Amino acid sequence: MAARRPTDTRTPNQSTNKLFSAPTGDKTPGNASSASATRDASSGSSVRGGSSRSSASSARGGSSRSSGVPVSSASSVASASSGGSADSAGAPARRRRRRGGAGRKQAAGADRSRQASSDRPAALAERRAVAEAADVADSNDSAALGEQAEVVAADNRTFAELGLPKVLVSALAAAGVEKPFPIQAATLPDSLAGKDVLGRGRTGSGKTYAFVLPALARLAADAGKRRPNHPRALILAPTRELATQIQASITPLADKLGLRSMTIFGGVGHGPQINGLRKGADIVVACPGRLEDHLQAGHIRLDEVRITVLDEADHMADLGFLPAVRRILEATPADAQRLLFSATLDAGVDVLVRRFMTDPITHSVDSARSPVAKMTHHVLHVQSDARLPVLVDLTAAPGRSLVFTRTKYGAKALTKKLIAQGVPAVELHGNLSQGARTRNLEAFADGTARTLVATDIAARGIHVDGVTLVIHADPPIEHKAYLHRSGRTARAGAEGTVVTLMTDDQVRDVRDLAKKAGIAPKTTKVAADHPLLSELAPGERTFVAPPPKDAPAKQTRGKQAPANQSSAGRSGGGRAAGPGRRPARRGRRRRASGQQAA
Repeated sequence: MAARRPTDTRTPNQSTNKLFSAPTGDKTPGNASSASATRDASSGSSVRGGSSRSSASSARGGSSRSSGVPVSSASSVASASSGGSADSAGAPARRRRRRGGAGRKQAAGADRSRQASSDRPAALAERRAVAEAADVADSNDSAALGEQAEVVAADNRTFAELGLPKVLVSALAAAGVEKPFPIQAATLPDSLAGKDVLGRGRTGSGKTYAFVLPALARLAADAGKRRPNHPRALILAPTRELATQIQASITPLADKLGLRSMTIFGGVGHGPQINGLRKGADIVVACPGRLEDHLQAGHIRLDEVRITVLDEADHMADLGFLPAVRRILEATPADAQRLLFSATLDAGVDVLVRRFMTDPITHSVDSARSPVAKMTHHVLHVQSDARLPVLVDLTAAPGRSLVFTRTKYGAKALTKKLIAQGVPAVELHGNLSQGARTRNLEAFADGTARTLVATDIAARGIHVDGVTLVIHADPPIEHKAYLHRSGRTARAGAEGTVVTLMTDDQVRDVRDLAKKAGIAPKTTKVAADHPLLSELAPGERTFVAPPPKDAPAKQTRGKQAPANQSSAGRSGGGRAAGPGRRPARRGRRRRASGQQAA
């Protein structure tokens, strides 16, 4: 009797998710050496056997193979599997049929081809339906993903009960942080124990403390000392803003433990970073590009790193940093602890997980698709000429507003238009220097400017308290960008509103975007005087007089000076004395040189 092949018990999520799928390599006693390649029946595919042999076929050294048999046809599978035992007896008859039935074989092959062609569209459609259902399904379903069960902190659970040192518990309490968020409660026991951890939580769920706290606790308990150019913990982030945000979370806690941290990223000079490394840093928060520059120049060595953290690794993959990240991780010890946290764990991160993480424990809490109870989504259908007036009305309301555009030029142009209409606004995009970025973020944080107009550079890692309104002035191209943009509001249990402006030619794109993001926004056609605007951004509208333009005197550089100055200029060398010139001194130098030559 033929050995029975094990059926595939994976759910559609496991079949389509390489990162979280669990192998189904269970073996039966009669088929200990076979690996069944069974595909999901619901997707219209078939069961293809491996190299299983019945006792009769083993005696003759052959192998029976059943291909193209539907999973639901159990009797067909059994008969196809047992057909191998009758192979030896039926061989002469089959040879006679082959010699005399070439035409019938071709006809049968054509019939099978026609049948496959007719079945293929239905199978593909069913497969697509299953994939879409798996994509929209809740990613927190630990049974479907084969992940660790979700760990949620009880109401009376504290950081001390999770194993955090008393010094850090006291420092957190002084900062007003007393109760851990779910992602922190789920991951801290494993990360404090030194295990590799994969943590997934939506934007604003508290991921930063989830990896900062165990890194600080383990370094404080380590007997090692700080050495120049040899950090003991490394945190990689995709953008400068995110690295700065992480550093701001680390600094007050590290001071309590006597630890030193620093940031490394581009856009600023190398010198201060090199000096900081020479002084010694326990924790380095870095972007991959500049860190690799220092690594190649020998300014930093990673052979003493005990903890490596990758924050927003999927965004690093989107930005093309994965080759640099691999080279950096290869420079760290193989037995170092790895922590990977992100709002999404895409297939692009799978190569890092398989290559550098050892038996990682996965915790999925508040995934990117999980709805935020206190976040409301609206789509405002506007005409092109009403887009700016609607934006002015929304951003002139009390509170902080974050406006997103697709391009750097769009952010700069929109900022100028808002300022001209009396709305204090600053911009944030890639064309700005690091100093300008820092000044604009500080102005937005301290309330000097109530509106920040940004590209997707601010979609991850920028945390400013009190952002009550996020406006997609330009709808993003992909749904992940929408989720990360929207995550700048309704953070840590606060309320927030997300508004998307949609013109006539964007209706289809916005509809598809909302479907992929898993949201059901309320769509309303509005103009600048629509009452819904006051509901979305309540409060009295206030405007500030735009700053005066530059004085005309500042624009005369390079033009001809007045007559009383031109004569002095000619006496010093025959050129008009414009602003910034010192003709008399230049004349004296020339006369002195002439006397020396004489």
